[in-house]
Amino acid sequence: MQSQKTVAYPSAPNQNQTVLPRQVAFAAAFLLPIGKFLEAPSLLARYAKGDLLLPALIRFFIEALVLTAVLFAATRSEKTLSERINATLGKWSALVYALFAIYYLFAVLLPILDLEKFAYAAFFDTAPTIFYFAVFFLFSAFFAAKGIKTVGRVADLCLFLFLLPFLALIVMSFTDTDFSHLLPFFGTKFSGTVQSIRVTSPHFSDVALLLPLIANCRFTQPKKQKNAPNTDNIKGGKPILLGYAVGALLTLLFFAVFYAVFSSLAPREHYAFSKIAQYFPALEVIGRVDLLLVYLLTVVLFFYTCLPIHYATGCIAKVFCIQRRTWISALINVALFLFALFCNRLYNTFYLVIANRLAPVFWLIADLLPLFLLCLPKQNNFTPRPPTSDNARTTRRSTKKAKKEPQNA
Repeated sequence: MQSQKTVAYPSAPNQNQTVLPRQVAFAAAFLLPIGKFLEAPSLLARYAKGDLLLPALIRFFIEALVLTAVLFAATRSEKTLSERINATLGKWSALVYALFAIYYLFAVLLPILDLEKFAYAAFFDTAPTIFYFAVFFLFSAFFAAKGIKTVGRVADLCLFLFLLPFLALIVMSFTDTDFSHLLPFFGTKFSGTVQSIRVTSPHFSDVALLLPLIANCRFTQPKKQKNAPNTDNIKGGKPILLGYAVGALLTLLFFAVFYAVFSSLAPREHYAFSKIAQYFPALEVIGRVDLLLVYLLTVVLFFYTCLPIHYATGCIAKVFCIQRRTWISALINVALFLFALFCNRLYNTFYLVIANRLAPVFWLIADLLPLFLLCLPKQNNFTPRPPTSDNARTTRRSTKKAKKEPQNA
């Protein structure tokens, strides 16, 4: 008999290629929000003005509905979504992985340019060369070559790297906040809300960034005995929804504080999280200690920017049935470094293409395609098979040996 070749995330149960529901929840709560703290606040303020929370709420609600559908599909089977896709589609699953690989490669272009512009503006007094930014791609190449379990560990780490600095910056910014700037509610035309939803669509594709984690997360344990009921982890999907709700609330709090601080100047204030606490009175005495908090959040931003690169590397490895992802990761990061080297001055062009012309494609892949996971069969086939004659003899011998050991002792 010919043995089937396993891929990067094998269909057989493997603890090294699975993540925990807790880690997915932490990623939704403390890793995804950082991607909305750079350009999204100024874009929302430009088109929606004081109603910038409304388009964000609409996007979060849509993403929550899609996430609920994906979690329902994931928690109704003993197998992970990745295993069920491989078993159901067979060789055709390579087309799905190829499609998502292309999506992740396009999705990472704007975050890379945003990170480059932010790093140069926040950490350098004079314009450095592009080769300073090459350190990020070395880190990204190492990170993307690791398994999916590494992303889960990073999510655990972000609980401290994100939450404490974020809350500290919010508290420091309260001295200059005036929430009356957000009034009156619904003071902007709904067309401005629709426009802000469209231009910020690349920043709110959260389900697509959680999908590889959920696809390799096992919510239901297999049956240990033939007639025993499944030990379903019914609560497995609820912490993820709760984590996403926490991340949404933290993001909305940040948007509200940002507009309460800058008001009509908000559309011109880019890289928002590095500026909201700069008017804290004590900084005139003790110096810019808020930058230390910004540095910690920048580490989380590094991890966030590496997520699509990691996912694209895993999808390409699945398409070509490659176990070791080192060379794939190296080639992708070299290509992205060349992109940042030669295309950093074309940021507005790339943003118009991705946010305007390619927005329907992004919505199709990020929000509609995951809904087809509801059509996957359950495939609960982890129940132990009846012992054959050969392994029955082995079982009886091991049982007799176990009974004799206490007597000899």
